[in-house]
Amino acid sequence: MEEAQLQLVARRIRSFPDFPIPGVLFRDISPLLKDPDSFRASISLLASHLKKVHGGKIDYIAGVDSRGFLFGPSLAQELGLGCLLIRKRGKLPGPTVSISYALEYGKADLEIQKDALEPGQRVVVVDDLLATGGTLRAACELLGQMQAQVLECVTLVELTSLRGREKLGAVPFFSLLQYD
Repeated sequence: MEEAQLQLVARRIRSFPDFPIPGVLFRDISPLLKDPDSFRASISLLASHLKKVHGGKIDYIAGVDSRGFLFGPSLAQELGLGCLLIRKRGKLPGPTVSISYALEYGKADLEIQKDALEPGQRVVVVDDLLATGGTLRAACELLGQMQAQVLECVTLVELTSLRGREKLGAVPFFSLLQYD
């Protein structure tokens, strides 16, 4: 069953060479999002992994701006949990906590609402793809500032040749699909 679901998901990831710049092979999740069976399978597989590894010991799923928002709420619903939003700076109302981090081409900021969670709460971070790891690492550090316990980061796709997993340090990581 899980192998059939994984194949359904994998068939809905498209590749575009030389996008957005020459030399990059872009992995496009758009076909997965427009196919309800494939999207449902991706959520089911991620939820199954989290249930096996963490049981009922997760307090929240945190979706990372912006494509983590596509998977975070559905995954949280599947697990019977709430979903937190980790956004780009200036997108959340009220008091926030923020972190700056380096990108290949500059810097960026992420933030979360100050009252999003209580110290010690257990969070799984979700995004669509792990490339260099900078954004997921920043999300984990931001949750650490909030004194949350980051249990794991999960993504649909991992680009293994970019070694983003290494930037996550001791935080466990899981992806459904891996590409060089």
